[in-house]
Amino acid sequence: MTDLTLRLDQADLTVTVPTARPGAVGTSRGASGRVGPAGVDIARYAFDPGGPMSEGPKPFLHPLRTLDGALLTGFRPWDHRWHKGLQMTWTHVSGQNFWGGNTFRPQHGDYALLDNVGSIRHDRFTSVIDAGPEVSFTEDLTWITQGGDGWLAETRTHRFHGVDADRGLWMLDFSTTLRNVSGRRLELGSPTTEGRPGAGYTGFMIRMPRSWTGGRVLAGGLPDDAGDDGVMGRVAPWVAFSGEHDEVDGGATILAFAGSSTGAPPIRWFVRSEPTPVLAPSPSFDEYVVLAPGDELSLTHRHVFGDRVWTPSETRALAEELAP
Repeated sequence: MTDLTLRLDQADLTVTVPTARPGAVGTSRGASGRVGPAGVDIARYAFDPGGPMSEGPKPFLHPLRTLDGALLTGFRPWDHRWHKGLQMTWTHVSGQNFWGGNTFRPQHGDYALLDNVGSIRHDRFTSVIDAGPEVSFTEDLTWITQGGDGWLAETRTHRFHGVDADRGLWMLDFSTTLRNVSGRRLELGSPTTEGRPGAGYTGFMIRMPRSWTGGRVLAGGLPDDAGDDGVMGRVAPWVAFSGEHDEVDGGATILAFAGSSTGAPPIRWFVRSEPTPVLAPSPSFDEYVVLAPGDELSLTHRHVFGDRVWTPSETRALAEELAP
C-alpha cells in the first residue's frame, strides 16, 4: 500500500505521494506537476489564505493533481475570482454570503456586490496524521459575517487515502459539522431558494481547469447522454466529470459521491460543463436547511481523482466499487 506524507507550513498543508510510476518525472505529463525526488504534491490546502473580502476569504484546496502531476483545479478564473479549487462554501446564510462575489437579489432579479460577504477563519488544528497509507487533519473554524459576528462554528476533516498507482487514482474524504452559534435562527440556502431557477450552487464546490469546459458529465442512475443539463438539480448517488488537459497530453476524471447530510433537504447536484466547469453536491439546492440556535448540520462527501478519462462503463464500475 502506498504511503503519503503531509507537510504543515505557516499557512498551508501539502500532501505528497511517492512518484507513482517509474519514469513519471520528466515525462510530458509528469513535468506539468510538482514532481520531484520525493514524489508528486497531489494536494495543497491553504488554511490561512487571506485575499480581498469581496472574494469571501476561506480555506481551499488548490492545486489538486493526479498521481502523475496533471492539474485538476482552477484558481481565481477571470469570470469568478472567488472560485478557488475545492472549497467549503455557502451562498446564502440568512442574507450573508459565504461563497464570495455577487449576491442574487430576488427583488431585482439580478446579482450585485453587496456588503454581506463573510469569511471562514481557521482557528486551530485538533488532529494531524502526517504519514502512512492515509493522512488527515481535523480543524476548528469560525464563519464570520462581514460585520464581524461569528455565526457558525465548524469542525471539518480531510482524509487523503486510497492511492492506487496501478489504476492511477486517489481519494479524498471530507466531513464537516456546522453549529449555529449566532444566537438566532439561520436559513442556509442558495440562489435557487431565493428565486433563481437552476442556480442551487452551494456546499463543497470544485472549479475545474478552463480546459475542462465542455467536459463529459455522467451520473449514477441516469443515462450516459444525460449531460450537465440532465443532471442539474437531480438526486443521484454520484456524478463524474471528465476533461482534457492543456499543456500535457490526455485528460482526467473526478468522481464525486453525494455522501450524506443531516439536513432535511436531499443532496442535489449542481453541475455545469459550460461555460464554467463546476461541480457541487448541494445540501440546499432548492430548499433551506434551517438551524435553530445551537443546532448542527453534518455533511460527508468523497471525491476520487483519476489520471485519465474513464469510459462510461469504467466510471460506473469504479463508482460501485469505491462508494463510501
